[in-house]
Amino acid sequence: MAETIPARMSAEIEGDFVVFVIGMRVNKFWKPHKWVPVFLAMPRMLKELEKQPESGFMGSIASGLTQVQYWRSFEHLEAYARSHDHEHWPAWVAFNKRMRESRGDVGIWHETYKVRAGEYEAIYSGMPRQGLGKVGKLVPATGRKESARGRISPDAAEQVVTEGG
Repeated sequence: MAETIPARMSAEIEGDFVVFVIGMRVNKFWKPHKWVPVFLAMPRMLKELEKQPESGFMGSIASGLTQVQYWRSFEHLEAYARSHDHEHWPAWVAFNKRMRESRGDVGIWHETYKVRAGEYEAIYSGMPRQGLGKVGKLVPATGRKESARGRISPDAAEQVVTEGG
């Protein structure tokens, strides 16, 4: 189990980055031949990405059938997704082939967010390294970082009002 950090912490990441949220939904549990391959594809991709720091993949967290991934740039994410030499492309082709006759058996979705440097905020209290704090640098949530407004708006340092997060 990951070590819990008892202090209030915030996260910092140098430069712009991308947040990629991806998930699946099993619509017909009685058709495991449709959804099991989708379920098993992501762990293979993550293992591959973790071995390739040059891919731009910074890390991920998962909850159920949803995963949040952090990438250095959209270009890195797209290069991986379109590369015929990596795990994603054959998995994507196989998924589309399986879904030709029955697209509603299993659903997949994703959202991509480009985040400019400094235009985010994060707070962790009594948590192990998580999310941005796992892929970036954890820093004490003190001074201007005590409030969400202070964490997201460096210019708001004078306006900081201590709040719960």
